[in-house]
Amino acid sequence: MFFLNVLTSGLLAGLMYAMVAIGFVLIYKASGVFNFAQGAMVLFAALTFVTLTEHGLPFWAAFLITVLVMIVGAVLIERLVLRPLVNRSPNTLFMATLGLSFVIEGLAQTLFGSDVHQLDLGIDDMPLDLFGLQISLFDLVASAVAVILVAVLAILFSKTRMGISLRAVADDTLAAQSIGIRLPRIWQIVWSVSGLVALVAGLLWGARQGVQFSLSLVVLKAMPVLIIGGFSSIPGAIVGGLLVGATENLADIYIGPLVHGSVSTWFAYILAVAFLLIRPSGLFGQATIARV
Repeated sequence: MFFLNVLTSGLLAGLMYAMVAIGFVLIYKASGVFNFAQGAMVLFAALTFVTLTEHGLPFWAAFLITVLVMIVGAVLIERLVLRPLVNRSPNTLFMATLGLSFVIEGLAQTLFGSDVHQLDLGIDDMPLDLFGLQISLFDLVASAVAVILVAVLAILFSKTRMGISLRAVADDTLAAQSIGIRLPRIWQIVWSVSGLVALVAGLLWGARQGVQFSLSLVVLKAMPVLIIGGFSSIPGAIVGGLLVGATENLADIYIGPLVHGSVSTWFAYILAVAFLLIRPSGLFGQATIARV
């Protein structure tokens, strides 16, 4: 039973990792580049929300205003950063997102300061006894939110016209443009959705560890998830997140005592390196992915 408790706790944490990774997947599918600014977007969204609530706005008003802020930010990023770089190499786009991450973090510090903000979502972090398993209520709610978000995104990108356009852009950008798909509009939509994902992830992670600048480092935790699941697959992000969460939890319990320390901070990267050697494209990734 102890093993199942550790495993379940790891799987629930893995869903939160996966939710962060999905933001990367969305932008990678649309541009073929790893968006290093996703972590900064998580930070900025969480800081915007918590600042609004600290000024007296109710939850849903603060949430909707923050969504609008992230949409406006997505439009500005597309017009000022991405549009001038259309058809440039993936390395150029990656460097652009790297610079963008510093701009967003600097803007966040200028607007909101560098203090740590406590965020209370009204979800108690108390243990529940479910079928003999001790599960945190917060982890259970966070996992439910992650599952709902993933389900909505899966429907959005598989059953709608916009989703078909996104897949066309991911397969061949130039061919998609030749049949009338407007790349700027696709990028604006994808970055907006990615901003929404960043907001949800920022709220959940911020409620757990406080809204602070270390939230931007969540990008480092998403890396092994993306490597294992595949950079272009939402299901891959889910499976990768579950694997990372479960294995690092189990490793911390069963391997940690052997090395006289915690291994959860680095074990996921060992697992990711193993996947790079065995299956470089990840479990659900494509062997060859078209890029702009």
